[in-house]
Amino acid sequence: MGPQRAALLQKELGIFTFADLIQHYPFRYDDRTRFFSVREITEEMPHVQVRGRITKMEVVGAHRKKRLVARFTDGTGDIELVWFQGINWTLDKIKPGIDYVVFGKPVRYGSRFSIAHPEVEPSTTANSAGGFLQPVYPLSEKLRARHVDNKVLIKLQQQLQSLAVPHVHETLPSELIRKHRLMEKKEAVQQIHFPKDQQILLQAQTRLKFEELFFIQLRLLKLKLVRQDKFRGFAFSDTTLLTQFYNTQLPFPLTNAQKRVVKEIYADMKSGRQMNRLLQGDVGSGKTIVAFICMLLVIGSDAQAVLMAPTEILAQQHFTNLSRLANAMKLPIALLTGSVKKADRRPLHAALQAGHLKILVGTHALLEEEVKFQRLGLAVIDEQHRFGVAQRSRLWQKNADTYPHVLVMTATPIPRTLAMTLYGDLDVSVIDELPKGRKPIKTIHRFDAHRLQVHGFIREQIALGRQIYIVYPLIDESEKLDLKHLMDGYESITRAFPGVPVSIVHGQMKPEAKDFEMARFVRNETKIMVATTVIEVGVDVPNASVMIIENAERFGLSQLHQLRGRVGRGAEQSYCVLMTGNKLSAEARVRIDTLVRTNNGFEIAEADLKLRGPGDLMGTQQSGVLDLLIADLAKDGDLLKTAREEASELLQNDPSLALPQHAVVRQQIERMKKSVVNWSRIS
Repeated sequence: MGPQRAALLQKELGIFTFADLIQHYPFRYDDRTRFFSVREITEEMPHVQVRGRITKMEVVGAHRKKRLVARFTDGTGDIELVWFQGINWTLDKIKPGIDYVVFGKPVRYGSRFSIAHPEVEPSTTANSAGGFLQPVYPLSEKLRARHVDNKVLIKLQQQLQSLAVPHVHETLPSELIRKHRLMEKKEAVQQIHFPKDQQILLQAQTRLKFEELFFIQLRLLKLKLVRQDKFRGFAFSDTTLLTQFYNTQLPFPLTNAQKRVVKEIYADMKSGRQMNRLLQGDVGSGKTIVAFICMLLVIGSDAQAVLMAPTEILAQQHFTNLSRLANAMKLPIALLTGSVKKADRRPLHAALQAGHLKILVGTHALLEEEVKFQRLGLAVIDEQHRFGVAQRSRLWQKNADTYPHVLVMTATPIPRTLAMTLYGDLDVSVIDELPKGRKPIKTIHRFDAHRLQVHGFIREQIALGRQIYIVYPLIDESEKLDLKHLMDGYESITRAFPGVPVSIVHGQMKPEAKDFEMARFVRNETKIMVATTVIEVGVDVPNASVMIIENAERFGLSQLHQLRGRVGRGAEQSYCVLMTGNKLSAEARVRIDTLVRTNNGFEIAEADLKLRGPGDLMGTQQSGVLDLLIADLAKDGDLLKTAREEASELLQNDPSLALPQHAVVRQQIERMKKSVVNWSRIS
């Protein structure tokens, strides 16, 4: 193709090489396997293919209403073909009295069917035979405007097949292909573009999806093996402190899920290998006490522990909670954030370096050069996706010889398939039950028309001594979105509740002002907190029992679930009220209904993955981490699991891929190294 079109393909679709083009897979296929007669056409049909003749063509209407209408007949009836654009070009190409094959979506107007902008080709022996699935490729508006349409891409792919297919190498070991009855690579590359039928298409898709997921998992598991061999960890097996805590100070019995997670972590810590574990658990599932129990294992073997949180408020909250437990065990603990004065830091640094200070909680301030440990045994990182990799790696390097164990905690439930792909080289532990006595949050959906009732409910809750969150999606009025913005909301709340002290918090406030307002709410000086989503992570106010989310249809499922988790921290019954307008899209309705139906974060995350896809969910689209060519994490969970098991077995039997039967895998990894992102940066 010419240089201009080539530049366009590069810019719009990222296609630079033959490999890029052949891996630009169709996203759907139009069924061209059979012809219909005009008499058979019904409204339900997504597309139809008919053979016949154009008998008449005329341009009707003027200016913006101008259109080209053609009468098409096949002897059983007639339909209209309509063009609103490219009228002159179409008149030049299509003539009455010639037999054509027509393909498009039929729409009924009165008693007659019409097809807008159909595909029209002169009838030939080849296209009149039918019997194929036509690929439809992802395109952009810019490409279409420059006449690079689906037809052009089909032609390119056809030309490329004859050139490229002889050079396609097998990438999977023959025993794997036999075991899972996979199509060979060469055939899969042909059939994915031009499949003979649905059955063969499915086989081609399965083969290419499996391969993609297999190599992702192989790389992640290989990284994990390399790290386990290379990075020795401390071996902590002294449980004296832990037993003492269990017998005398444990504030409440652990749930079975917490016990299981503690066992998994203990097995890591005594193994002599450096632990890298992701701990997932819904808001309020008791991750902090698990982290403290891990700290006791470390301190019992005369090492130190650190907990790093993304914000001062969250660090302060962890410090308050951990202090209660540490003081009961007579363990020195301190807090280090940006606002700790220089004079107060000196004794803290000295105690840390001498090994007297056992637990340090803090923010990014922990990463500073002068913060030196005598022997750092465990680094706990809360809400890890809020920290950059470079920041986290600075914690690892606080020891001269041995890396500390790492426990990464998140309250964002990550679907199983996404965790396997994003955190495939971390071990994953899940706390999937809430502590006893916690009442599930009641979630209610209300339309704007019920606002007075909701205000009455707020008054009742304030009279009972409770506090209320009201969350808005925007700070200022947006011209494009007709939403109740934060300032408008704040004014109407202060009018509706005269005499009730109200706090306001949003992302554009200075950190000190934000912390001041948050602190007032925590101390129960204000009864209502009007905020944007900045309150999503962190603040623990047991007395806040109601979360009202305005324009709830504008939020993603995971975000709604995170916001809901801000209440339900105390023993009282808590509520989440989702306020929406009357008009809801089908997807918004699914989100609202899912949230009302379940409190299970993992079920919600799975539903969110199906609705939104992995890129939106974890911000991975921007980082190029999940640019999957054909696999879909929302649909291919079982295939991913199989691919991971096979990759794991292969590496157990042949960690260095030295066996002759694994040569094809080794060669493929070498080829991929030139183009693939560095997966190790994810964790």
